Amino acid sequence: MKKYTLILALFTFTICLAQIEEIVTAGDISDAQELAEEHLREHNIPGMAISVSKNGQLVWSEGFGYSNIEIKRKVDPSKTQFRIASISKSLTAAALAKLMDDKKLDLDHSLYVYLPDYPKKKYAFTIRQIGGHLAGIRHYKGNEFILNKKMSITEGLDIFKNDSLLFEPGTRYKYSTYGWNLLSEVIQTTAQVPFNDYMQQVIFRPLKMTSTTLNVSDSIMPNRTQFYNKTYKGTIVLGPEVSNEHKVAGGGFLSTSEDLVRFGNEIITTTILSKNAVSELLKPQYTNDGNATNYGIGFVVTESSKGTVKYLHTGGGIGATTVLIMYPKEELVIAFVMNLSQAPGKALIEKLESLFIE
Repeated sequence: MKKYTLILALFTFTICLAQIEEIVTAGDISDAQELAEEHLREHNIPGMAISVSKNGQLVWSEGFGYSNIEIKRKVDPSKTQFRIASISKSLTAAALAKLMDDKKLDLDHSLYVYLPDYPKKKYAFTIRQIGGHLAGIRHYKGNEFILNKKMSITEGLDIFKNDSLLFEPGTRYKYSTYGWNLLSEVIQTTAQVPFNDYMQQVIFRPLKMTSTTLNVSDSIMPNRTQFYNKTYKGTIVLGPEVSNEHKVAGGGFLSTSEDLVRFGNEIITTTILSKNAVSELLKPQYTNDGNATNYGIGFVVTESSKGTVKYLHTGGGIGATTVLIMYPKEELVIAFVMNLSQAPGKALIEKLESLFIE
């Protein structure tokens, strides 16, 4: 009996290896590694991690360079926590979907249904418009992007809540991280659970995203990378200290490339969220005059090099350049994170897409 069990286990293992070989070849991985290493050298990037899944299986995940160049601590794609910047919006969008599933939130209701005490503007605007950057809420101005004042989500609303809308909601597309600050206030008010606790309870833990969390600026977080800038002479230096706690929903989470792949797979093959709720996040929005924004709620909606649909979000912050791309037809997810501000990444992503999507 034991011999039969061992033979069966070996047979099953062999089948699994064969299936993975069909998904991606050793040559694909070798080519991807070469592209990544060339990118690291060419652009003098301190550290980065890339993870790729196909058909729900992690087929390649690798760290390059260092999370800390001073002590030469290597990047580990399963452990090294990067600032994911605006990919935080995609994660937060999943919490909106959960509230929709629980019949606690309607995307087409006015903000004032959920936050009746928010300062009244000339026009009302909906949750959907906020999430799609159509509400007219402003983005950063002055030095707000590098603000280093620790505040709660509610306190952070004071930065912009008394400002007028930039335009009548629905008439224009204007990217706004502050709109997502407002959505996190909606989430924690509606759920009656602090926003960061809610994200852990309903999104991160169920998806086993064990390394995804709020970046607590004044705490020691052993797996958190250092955050680097590049001077105009090309020298790598530490970026300024910033506090993103108040804007975590729009740009304040830490994560790993492997956790982001887990999240991406939930979007294309739902397990904890309903397909109907996720489809609302992925539905491209339009201005009132019919112009496409190519943005749903927390996701850009566009086409791959093969003409198939892909969902994505990028992120840019102090010491952070990030990309998460999901290809539903191909069941492919690519996550790419770097610990350098304003690092180039478009060319590498296009090459990786071409490599893995075929």
